Amino acid sequence: MKDKLINWLDTFLVVNVFLVIAGFFWFAIAVIGRYSGVALGLDIWHRLWEPVFTPAIGLLMGGAILSGIIKQITKRLNSQKF
Repeated sequence: MKDKLINWLDTFLVVNVFLVIAGFFWFAIAVIGRYSGVALGLDIWHRLWEPVFTPAIGLLMGGAILSGIIKQITKRLNSQKF
């Protein structure tokens, strides 16, 4: 059960990291486009910041911390058995 939870959490974090990276590249390209005079979706990105990207970053940080804590506890429990 624990291994299944950890695998699910790791998969979720990998997908989430790609979402955050894609959002960053979208932002960078849209900012360059704005200063070049080409509309590349910066206004849409700003509208999606609060409902999509902010929670994604928060979940990524929280999930990484939770995953690290679970793995440290598992490692310590396994070392105490021997």
